[in-house]
Amino acid sequence: MKQTIQTVSNEISEVLSRIDENQATEVSLSINQAARIFVTGEGRSGLMGKAFAMRLMHGDYPVYVTGETITPSIKDGDLLIAISGSGSTASIYQQALSAQQAGAEIIAITTNPESKLAEISDKQLIVPAATKKRLPIEPETIQPLGNQFDQSLHLLLDAIIIYSLNQRPMSSYEEMTKRHSNLE
Repeated sequence: MKQTIQTVSNEISEVLSRIDENQATEVSLSINQAARIFVTGEGRSGLMGKAFAMRLMHGDYPVYVTGETITPSIKDGDLLIAISGSGSTASIYQQALSAQQAGAEIIAITTNPESKLAEISDKQLIVPAATKKRLPIEPETIQPLGNQFDQSLHLLLDAIIIYSLNQRPMSSYEEMTKRHSNLE
């Protein structure tokens, strides 16, 4: 068991060490400049997106998750963060097209810089991890399906939030705690 844990940890560390710092910084700048932030993803990528949106809310960002009944329409000045490991998830691509038509900025978070989603996006954040597609550009992994992408994504997005919060007057721990759900 210890060896498996260490291998997974090493794989994630390797993926994170290969992130383009300029791309991650650009994501942070877009977050801090957006009127509102919309996050979309399917499956486990969507769950990582929801965790990201929750942390953005704690940091007092105006954020929505697509598909929720209270999510408003996207418009010019807004930001869509579209998460798809393969960059080929049809529903995410269609949402990005709709956001583009509305004048919103689109950031694709994917492993594939040549995907349809990446091609129509204003910015890309390439996560050099394995997905369930196992494309030739993806690294080897002991993990099944898209685990390596999802786990790396979670840590990367947390780092982006920390960096983003440090670039503006930061909410105190107490303020962030007050925004944490109290209906648990």
